[in-house]
Amino acid sequence: MLNKPSEMDNYDMNLTDEQTEKVLQFQDLTGIDNVTLCRDVLQRHGWDLEVAVQDQLNIREGRPTMFSSDHAPPAVVHDSVSQHVFLPPPARYNPGNNGFSGLLRYIVTVFFHFCYDTLSSVLGFTYRLVFSNPRRPEVTDPVGDVMRFVHQFEESFGPIHPVFYQGSYGQALSDAKQELRFLLVYLHQDNNNNCINFCRVTLCNETVVQFINCSNMLFWGCNNNSGEGYRVAQSLQVHSHPFLAVIMLKDNRMTVVGRNEGFVDAVELVRRLQTIIQANEAALVAARAERVERSFNQTLRRQQDEAYALSLLADEEKERRRRQEQEQKDEEERQLREVEEAERRRKEELQRQKVELVSLVPREPPASDPDAVCVVFKMPNGTRLERRFLHSHTLQDVFHFVFCHPESPDEFEITTNFPKRTLDCKGASKTQTLSEWGLRKGEVLFVYDLES
Repeated sequence: MLNKPSEMDNYDMNLTDEQTEKVLQFQDLTGIDNVTLCRDVLQRHGWDLEVAVQDQLNIREGRPTMFSSDHAPPAVVHDSVSQHVFLPPPARYNPGNNGFSGLLRYIVTVFFHFCYDTLSSVLGFTYRLVFSNPRRPEVTDPVGDVMRFVHQFEESFGPIHPVFYQGSYGQALSDAKQELRFLLVYLHQDNNNNCINFCRVTLCNETVVQFINCSNMLFWGCNNNSGEGYRVAQSLQVHSHPFLAVIMLKDNRMTVVGRNEGFVDAVELVRRLQTIIQANEAALVAARAERVERSFNQTLRRQQDEAYALSLLADEEKERRRRQEQEQKDEEERQLREVEEAERRRKEELQRQKVELVSLVPREPPASDPDAVCVVFKMPNGTRLERRFLHSHTLQDVFHFVFCHPESPDEFEITTNFPKRTLDCKGASKTQTLSEWGLRKGEVLFVYDLES
C-alpha cells in the first residue's frame, strides 16, 4: 500500500475517502508510482476499480483497452517545427592514408548518392502518379495484419522484444490519446537488411526492451507489405526503413513529434527516444492536468446539476404539498359553507313552518270551560309556559303550540316527569286527544332540546 502522506495530501484535496481508498488500491494492484496518473486513470473509468485495473493489464500485455476504436481514430498531424527527425548519417570522409584519391572518391560517392536518391524519388513519384499504385495492398483485416507481423517477428527474432500492441493502428492511436501515452510506431520491410539487423540487434536488446516497456509508451508495429502497414506508411510519409515514429497528444491533436529512418543501435535509439520524451513530456503533463481539471469541473457541474435537480424536486414537492393543503383547506371551507348554507336553509324552513303552523294552533279555551286542561311547559332555557287546551285537542295541537312559540328550540321532544313518557307528537299517535293520552286537569310537561 502507498505510504506517501505529503503526496496524497496534495492529491486528495478533491477526492472523497472512498475515491482515495480506490487510488491506493489501484496503485497497489498495478504498481504505478505516479499518483496523479492513478487518479487520472480511475477518473476516466468512472472510478470503476476493476475495469481500470483490467485495462492497465491489457496495456501491459499489448491488448486494446475499452476506449480503443477503429470507427473514428484520431487524425495524425506532423509537428514540423519541433519534430525530432533522425536520418541515416551520410558517409564521412576519412582521408587516412588515401590522400587526394580518397577525397576524390568521397566526393564522387556523395554526388552519386545524391543523384541516385533524387532520381529514385522523381521516378517513384511519377510512377505512383501515372499508375496510381495498382499493387497497393488492400486493408481488409488490420488486426490480422498486425498479429501476423508479431508472429513472424517472434519466429524470426525470438520472444524477447518490447510488448507489441495487439490491435490496429487506429486502436493504438485511440488508446494513446485516451491514456495520454507516447505511441512508438515501427514499420518493417521484408528482405531489408537494415530492418533485419535493426530487429535482431536493436529491438531485441534488453536495454531497449526495458526502456520501451517501462516508459509511458505504447509500441505498435506492422509490416509495410501488408494493407495496414502500407496505409500507415503512406500516412506517416515513410521514405526509408526501418522506420520509427513517436506520436502523442499535443495541442489536442495526435502529433508526430519524432521520427527515425534507417538503422540505429540500441544505445543510440534509447538516447533518441529519451530526447523526444524529455522534449514533449511537459505537454503530456499539461494534458493530464487539463483533463483532471476538466473532469473535476464536469464532476462539479454534475454535482451542482444534481443539487439543483434535488432542490427543484424539493421545491416541486413543497409546491405540491402547498397546493394539496390549499385544496384541502378549500374543500373544508366549501363543505363548511355547504353545512352553513344547509343550516341556514333549515332554519329558514323552520321559520317558514312556524309562520304557517301558527294558524293551526287552536284557540285557548276559557278557564271556566269544564273540558279545559291546564298544561305547564318547562322550556330548556328555564321559561315556564302555561296554556289551556281542551280534552278533544290532539297531541299534534300541543306540538304546534310549542313549536310556534319564540322560546321553542328547533328540534325538541315533550315528556312527562313521572312516570316519564314522551308525547308522540309527529308519529302515529299524533292524532290522539289529550283525554285519550291521559292528560287531565293539570299537567306539567318538559320540553327537551334535541340539538344541545
